Amino acid sequence: MSETRLPEGAELEPERYELDDALPYRFAVGRRGFIQLLGGVVVLVAATPGSSQESGRAGRAEGQETDLAAWLHIAEDGSVTVFTGKVEFGQNARTSLAQAVAEELRSPLSTIRLVMGDTDLTPFDMGTFGSRSTPYMAPQLRKAAAVARELLKELAATQWSVEAAALEVEGGEVRHAATSRAAGFGALTKGQKLVRTIAGEVATTPADRWTIAGRSATKVNAREIVTGRHRYTSDLGPGSFAPSQLLQGKVLRPPAMGATLASVEQSSIESLAGAVVVTDGDFVGIAAKSAGEAARALESLKPKWNLTAQPEGRELLDKLRQPPDGPREGRGGGPYVVGSVADARDKAAHKLEATYTVAYIAHVPLEPRAAVAQWKDGRLTVWTGTQRPFGVKSELAEAFHLAEDRVRVIVPDTGSGYGGKHSGECAIEAARLARTAGRPVKVVWTREEEFRWAYFRPAGVIDVKSGTEADGRLVAWEMHNYNSGSSAIRTLYDAAHQHIEFHPGRSPLRQGSYRGLAATANHFARESHMDEIAAAAKLDPLEFRRRNLKEARLRAVLDAAAEKFGWAKAKSGGGLGYGIAGGFEKGSYVSTCAEVRVEPSGAVRVVRLVAAFECGAVVNPDQLRNQIEGSLVMGLGGALFEAVAFDRGVIQNPRLSGYRVPRFSDVPRIEVMLVDRKDLPPAGAGETPIVAVAPAVAGAIFAASGQRLRALPLVPQGMPKAKA
Repeated sequence: MSETRLPEGAELEPERYELDDALPYRFAVGRRGFIQLLGGVVVLVAATPGSSQESGRAGRAEGQETDLAAWLHIAEDGSVTVFTGKVEFGQNARTSLAQAVAEELRSPLSTIRLVMGDTDLTPFDMGTFGSRSTPYMAPQLRKAAAVARELLKELAATQWSVEAAALEVEGGEVRHAATSRAAGFGALTKGQKLVRTIAGEVATTPADRWTIAGRSATKVNAREIVTGRHRYTSDLGPGSFAPSQLLQGKVLRPPAMGATLASVEQSSIESLAGAVVVTDGDFVGIAAKSAGEAARALESLKPKWNLTAQPEGRELLDKLRQPPDGPREGRGGGPYVVGSVADARDKAAHKLEATYTVAYIAHVPLEPRAAVAQWKDGRLTVWTGTQRPFGVKSELAEAFHLAEDRVRVIVPDTGSGYGGKHSGECAIEAARLARTAGRPVKVVWTREEEFRWAYFRPAGVIDVKSGTEADGRLVAWEMHNYNSGSSAIRTLYDAAHQHIEFHPGRSPLRQGSYRGLAATANHFARESHMDEIAAAAKLDPLEFRRRNLKEARLRAVLDAAAEKFGWAKAKSGGGLGYGIAGGFEKGSYVSTCAEVRVEPSGAVRVVRLVAAFECGAVVNPDQLRNQIEGSLVMGLGGALFEAVAFDRGVIQNPRLSGYRVPRFSDVPRIEVMLVDRKDLPPAGAGETPIVAVAPAVAGAIFAASGQRLRALPLVPQGMPKAKA
């Protein structure tokens, strides 16, 4: 590795820097989590060895010690601090999780403070993805709060010489009605260190008795966010809690995917003044006093690259059908087969087959990747916007050959991710530069870097074959997904004979998680094909679905959306069309109705969207509506025009001027209907609402124009010319 430090005399003045650890206790962090606290109530959760929990080390060997991690702390002043490895990315988990704690603790929501996504302070967590915060994390925090509540009652019972069963907790106080005694949480602890460990099942409040959860609550920190006071990772610098006088970093990028660095002309490095240059294999980075200086220094370098052959964009579909290199064992998970599709289709009254495709699309987060790294006393601290703080911690430890307890990752509330910020490349880049500079370094990707070098939602090819009886009842269903994934690939529609299979493909582009991921592709293919069968059988699309569906929860949202939309009275014609689709994923169910206008010019305008959504018991109605509305708008982009254009390893549209996302003028009238099932546990809502948008819009376009579009995006340049 080559390192060039700041020239002598150009060193920045070091400034004193302290972490923002203004928490109401002191702590020591070790393998067993929080092991020292100065008074108050602490609730710990014991993670069973060898378990694979949402939070708790997975895959531990039998006989290893049990992990203990602090989840909740009530200080002497009565303040409540809750710890979770989940992060806030705009989905408002900070508010909904605080509601869960406030509900069980019987304490005002305003008294709850969450510490999120700090690997030194919070319990281990796999990451914030897969709509897991509400169904998995909220119950854990409820249990911790319920245990703390009962411990406070025990304290009061002992101090007042009464039965704990005679006590109630309300409004942040323990109360004894018979003697009119009341005491706040802090007054009860009296500086004692009281630790309780959750080791088994804990009863929590059922949804039909919620008084704080189940109601709309104002977003925590909303004022700071809307007034611009909140500091995202990309904002960190002088005046914030990040290191002051930090350096700004930039990284040399190759001209195309697959290119490797052959050399950098040494004279171009030596000519740089006032900058830190790091060269290490294919990595070349520069840190300077400002981002502009770093960028100009980077442009002055003279690199030489080795280019490798990359596929042309028009070869995409063929590539995706090819299996990836290497052994295929374990890939794809095996087919789901019931009966004989071939025999059933031979006897079917109607047969249909079609191929559907989905393009690569970019995440386009509001905040591109950003990281600030600081080395101090052989320990690395990184502030970064990631959905997997503990995963990035492991990546950093591996990259720099550190023990994991020498690495800390802190995630400030972050400007969106949509599944696109699972990996820690930006954090590693900042840490590489900071190690050489001897100063904190901040790296913020440009929008173009985000488009070119982040991963994409996978493209896919999906083949569907079906067979129906004369009355429109499904008898055969065969579906093969190439590359885009297996989420929600199984159908809920009734078919006696099925063959459903996911085939990993040979992707020419880097691909990874995305909101809804493969569920969006699989729903587009399945629901579009259901529309096609309905049309062939001359049946109403809703009636055809109901005729082939026993799943009560999906039927319920289909009926609810249709009623709200006025489906029975909606008559397509004159360029106006109506479509409906249903969907499921992550334990939630959705139905979307779309009204679309197709102009004689070929322009397509989505006029109205109506969605009915059911995710069990609703925790925060306003927050849930916001999630659904955001998903619907995001779904419009992938449905209508979002697509990554590439050729020979180069992204052709790496700017918002060339990559079309929904604009204010694209947003239709949106109506959301919540189906609140208090008899069911809450499920996640961050992903499922997006899955039915594209097929509903595609169905509406067909109803308006008579053209069946089977490729996402549907109309990147307006309606295609009808084939003669």
